[in-house]
Amino acid sequence: MTHRISVVDSHTAGEPTRVVVDGGPDLGNGPLAGRLRRFHEQHDRFRRAIVTEPRGSDILVGALLCAPVDSASAAAVIFFNNVGYLGMCGHGMMGVVRTLAHLGRLQPGSHRIESPVGPVGCTLSEQGDVSVENVPSWRKAADVRIDVDGIGRLAGDVAYGGNWFFLAREPVSTLDMQNAAQLLEVASRIRRAVNAQGFPEVDHVELFGPPTRPGADARNFVLCPGGAYDRSPCGTGTSAKLACLAADGQLAEGRTWVQEGITGTTFEASYRTSGTRIVPTVTGRAWITGEATLLVDPADPFAWGLPPA
Repeated sequence: MTHRISVVDSHTAGEPTRVVVDGGPDLGNGPLAGRLRRFHEQHDRFRRAIVTEPRGSDILVGALLCAPVDSASAAAVIFFNNVGYLGMCGHGMMGVVRTLAHLGRLQPGSHRIESPVGPVGCTLSEQGDVSVENVPSWRKAADVRIDVDGIGRLAGDVAYGGNWFFLAREPVSTLDMQNAAQLLEVASRIRRAVNAQGFPEVDHVELFGPPTRPGADARNFVLCPGGAYDRSPCGTGTSAKLACLAADGQLAEGRTWVQEGITGTTFEASYRTSGTRIVPTVTGRAWITGEATLLVDPADPFAWGLPPA
């Protein structure tokens, strides 16, 4: 029989999210990290069917709604993309909040949503903006020197903001949409070098340059794990940036940092200190773009997505 998967699509500052509201795999109960492992080990074909071709694309991030462990939480969510699973996703969490509101499951106000890497505080304003109080973030290594094929030696920081990032300290190319293909190649080479030189956990690379929007503090270009670039300013990447700024004493607690993305959209962010780490809050806006029922026909040779390249 044809299997049906109900989804709601949105974009946050240009970056798409597809939220699975019904028809996803049964992952049972218990801690979300365990359910994520079951998703990966037993039901990975659902991931491929939802976000990869022929139904999805390399830039699409999926979000599977789950029953929360704590009944006080509004929901739980597991994020995934074209190559695997994400601990957290800032733009995706904003998309989840707007989707829950669109479905009538959540009203403006403060809520808690569980992720595999910890609970996240979310506030939906009456105007539709979403503020995400992310998981604790920190810088693991400062001023890391790497040798990059075809580029030479450059420096950057390794930091965690819900995902692992290498944040380049100096511009390596002009951050412009017309240079997207070149920026992808540069960032991919940087990631390979970082992984080979002692940081295999890094799967995102963040490049920085001067802003083009009035009031913005910097512009970024973010390479995602599956080889695409983030169309938004990247919520977890902005969190990692704040961790580095805080560690260097360049951004005071509570002060707003405006992060511009490669498409010109912006997130506003600030942090509070929690022990040796920071807790960032990132604010942006998501827009609902569609509702759909995905059909998985067992007779279709690509029912569960195209085979991996």
